[in-house]
Amino acid sequence: MRVEGDFIVINKWLLPFSWFYGLGVKLRNFAFELGILKSRSFDVPVISVGNITVGGTGKTPHVEYLTKHLKDLFHVAVLSRGYKRKSKGFILANVQTPMTEIGDEPYQMKQKFPDVTVAVDKSRCHGIEELKSNDKSLDVILLDDAFQHRYVKPGINILLVDYHRLVIYDTLLPAGRLREPLTAKNRADIVIVTKCPKDLKPMEFRVITKAMNLYPYQQLYFTTLEYGKLQPIFGELRELRELRELRDYHILLLTGIASPEQMVHDMEPYTKKLTPLAFADHHRFKKKDIQLINETFEQLPHPRCIITTEKDATRLYDTEGLSEEVRRNIYTLPVSIRFMLEQENTFNQYIIGYVRKNSRNSILAKTKDDHKPKDGNHPGDRPRTISFRNN
Repeated sequence: MRVEGDFIVINKWLLPFSWFYGLGVKLRNFAFELGILKSRSFDVPVISVGNITVGGTGKTPHVEYLTKHLKDLFHVAVLSRGYKRKSKGFILANVQTPMTEIGDEPYQMKQKFPDVTVAVDKSRCHGIEELKSNDKSLDVILLDDAFQHRYVKPGINILLVDYHRLVIYDTLLPAGRLREPLTAKNRADIVIVTKCPKDLKPMEFRVITKAMNLYPYQQLYFTTLEYGKLQPIFGELRELRELRELRDYHILLLTGIASPEQMVHDMEPYTKKLTPLAFADHHRFKKKDIQLINETFEQLPHPRCIITTEKDATRLYDTEGLSEEVRRNIYTLPVSIRFMLEQENTFNQYIIGYVRKNSRNSILAKTKDDHKPKDGNHPGDRPRTISFRNN
């Protein structure tokens, strides 16, 4: 399948293979529905974030959003598979854990949130049990990229859908990009349409809302990407830079992510001299790749710089062979998400309410309160106002 602009082009000659693929997926899902394959619930709040498509839908920024806004209120753990790591089994990360041991995305999260528990395990059930065993005070576990990992039954299941590749217009692999039939979206408690244009019109929101055809129990949100200040990968004493400062620069946009098209589109307004250099998602840079980066950058006229993603920076930091010129001029571009239609507070309070109601610590506190006289003087008897802090 090819993506041309905002249109999805289906490889129709592959549709018969998609039918066989879909049959296998349906049989697997049917086995879960019948209980032949078991989904486990846990006595700690679990929030899953994932998708049903091949390619990036913005999982990491959304998990980071949840982490950022929950960590000051609760004891949070992030559990990931640790895609393309060189290790096996359960690993509890610390800030010194090498990227190769836990994968680029968990490494990125641990560096951003050093006080938050970050772990990896291919078996999410085993990973949750290990986290619970290691820390009895855990309030909530965030599962990164686990919508299809049905062995865990999360308390809140969040499905991310790329605005530029809406699942309602797509089809199953290999003709399309869907890993599961469209009906899989019915498992979601929350659906978030990600990477929306900032100037999306009210009519477009209504059209998408109607087309998604969600059930009344499902909530629909829209988010857009926000870019921060450019940060040098090498040299901590160098100042951060604004994107608008690069208007006259020749920019080499270096990416190893699933869907670089969005970033290319977003960078175009800031410069007329953009050179994309894209590698595969989670790409491990080899000697020939480093040579290509050095040579491509050397060919750009002055002034010039390299912009890459935070995820790619985790794999470039310890890579040998980058020229001194490249090291002096390479920056990461932090990305975060922003809710549209003034939906942020509604989303935040829904998540907070779920965690507060279901966390083991809250349940224990409530049990203790049940044995105390209700004289109005105990803190547990007074209503509390909860709000997020946007750091």
